[in-house]
Amino acid sequence: MSATSTGSIPVTASRSSSGPVLGPKETRLIWLLLAAAFVAILNETTMGVAIPHLIDDLGITALDAQWLTTAFMLTMAVVIPITGFLLQRFTTRSMFLTAMSLFSLGTLLAFLSPGFSMLVGARVVQASGTAIMMPLLMTTLMTLVPPQARGRMMGRVSVVISLAPAIGPTVSGVLLDTVGWRWIFGLVFPIAILALIAGARWMVSVGEPRRLPIDAPSVVLSALGFGGIVFGLSQIGGAASHGGDVDAAAAASGSLTSLVVALVVGVLALGTFIWRQLRLQQRDAALLDLRVFRSRNFTLAVTQFLLISLAFFGAITVIPLYMQRVLDVSAFVTGIVVLPGALAMGLLGPIIGRIYDKHGPRVLLVPGSILASGMLWFFTTLDAGTPVWVIAIGQTALSVGLALSFTPLFSSSLGSLEPRYYSYGSAIVSTIQQVAGAAGIALMITVMSGVATTAIAGGAAEVAAEAAGTRVAFLLAAIVATPTILLSFFIRKPADAPVATGAH
Repeated sequence: MSATSTGSIPVTASRSSSGPVLGPKETRLIWLLLAAAFVAILNETTMGVAIPHLIDDLGITALDAQWLTTAFMLTMAVVIPITGFLLQRFTTRSMFLTAMSLFSLGTLLAFLSPGFSMLVGARVVQASGTAIMMPLLMTTLMTLVPPQARGRMMGRVSVVISLAPAIGPTVSGVLLDTVGWRWIFGLVFPIAILALIAGARWMVSVGEPRRLPIDAPSVVLSALGFGGIVFGLSQIGGAASHGGDVDAAAAASGSLTSLVVALVVGVLALGTFIWRQLRLQQRDAALLDLRVFRSRNFTLAVTQFLLISLAFFGAITVIPLYMQRVLDVSAFVTGIVVLPGALAMGLLGPIIGRIYDKHGPRVLLVPGSILASGMLWFFTTLDAGTPVWVIAIGQTALSVGLALSFTPLFSSSLGSLEPRYYSYGSAIVSTIQQVAGAAGIALMITVMSGVATTAIAGGAAEVAAEAAGTRVAFLLAAIVATPTILLSFFIRKPADAPVATGAH
């Protein structure tokens, strides 16, 4: 093991405005984190397409199969909020090796799973590692990269955030049609191991950890709060998707009870968690320091990110369902249709980052929010006769609009904070993405299913009913996304933002 593997990068060394933006050691570290985060997030989105295959292969019900995604989301919601503390307390190197070890172990267990129970457990282990990666990546990037170059670096992060979820279903579809569901994990495992070995060889720590006491009640409240809300949201679809017979009615009643209890517990615990953090942060002992919201620019950017996540993650879930249920195309064709948008987001990320560094966020956010919102309004016109190529063009345009938004929002939000708050800001952004994404998916699927069920009960043909449900779901997404047009005019580049107490 070389000396670089146990050394550290002083924060001040990366702040110089002269010479290269980053040295070779810093560049290698960021690319390593980008690659690991890409693999982890790619894995997160592959399960949806595989559910029907798993139901048949493992002999489980659709309700059981839902736990393969619910358990993953729950674990993410529980772990991500505490990463702000963990990144303050432990070294970058130790956090990376822990995250990739957990992810690699979970992937191997999933590949070898003989049955459903072990597969769910494997997904929980995977999610524990995945939850650490994005906050770790963003905190490290903000610490190392000087303000004048953050846009182009955040452009690479937006590639990870947008491209991995978009191509996940495509990769999954190809593997399912050829070698089976286990190879979704079999493909990822050697890549994860390579990232782990590379991290053991080259990963260095950034800055110095602080010896902070952990507040156990805050950990419990965080788990109950964020976990309860995400679990409750995951039950919305179950409560709305059952038919009219006695067994289905009982199942729907059980889902509704779980939904209400989970959301009530989640909201109460989250409120108590926030109250406790406000008290603890007065002596710098908070698990998740909420002083980041003293920055107006951070708060506005995070609000816009929340609305985009609500609309975007719901939309990318509804589009494949619409294509397969209404247009009657295969999972493979569906993956091919959404692929151009994914590639556009990936290719545009670094370019958009450079534009941000030179001109600031508004020149990107305003057209991006208009384009994304406009395409969601266009999707409210879809019907059973819409050509597939129209969907491909619309999805690509939506992806471009989102690409124009992600990089400026990441850069403006975290760049508005003092360095000591980067880890907390990164944890908050990642938590909002997870919770808002879960909410968007749950709400849009519920609306889509509810409208379709009502239309069928009224005598409509199944395809026409599904098309009607799709239109109303996209109407919800468009309404949620439209306020981002107004918000985009108020988000500024951090250098131009006023300094607030505790954040700038």
